[in-house]
Amino acid sequence: MKESVLDVLMYLFEAFADADTDPEPDRSVLRGELLRAGFEEPNVERAFRWLDELNDHDNPGADPQRDALRVFSERESARLGVDAVGYLMHLQHIGILSAAQLEVVLDRLMALGDSDIDMDQIKWIVLIVLYSQSDQHEEYARMENLVFDDNPTVLH
Repeated sequence: MKESVLDVLMYLFEAFADADTDPEPDRSVLRGELLRAGFEEPNVERAFRWLDELNDHDNPGADPQRDALRVFSERESARLGVDAVGYLMHLQHIGILSAAQLEVVLDRLMALGDSDIDMDQIKWIVLIVLYSQSDQHEEYARMENLVFDDNPTVLH
């Protein structure tokens, strides 16, 4: 089975985001459930580390100036590609991501370790980051609409 860390994260997110369960279930129980679902131990452990590091970003600190220009490193540009960089900048421009949240999203995308990062992965990571921040309900709802919109509007 060729699952990635993101597959584990998406499974956890889909299983617990809307559930009326304990927001922080016991890790050993979760680990067992993930292994029974067919995920490999190394990816489960990497997903837990990824979530721990996301929690370290709970308070991203001072928001950079709104008019500051984010310059992407060569490594970020190579991993993300032009379309993804443009999409992330668009999310910031329309107010779904603040400058500080953009930094968290970039950090978490780069931490995935996968060679290629596609647009669906970016959308899921943005959704997970916003969900993890309790004061981002409106932005989360807007992003959720973008992720789950089966019929995106096409402008002609």
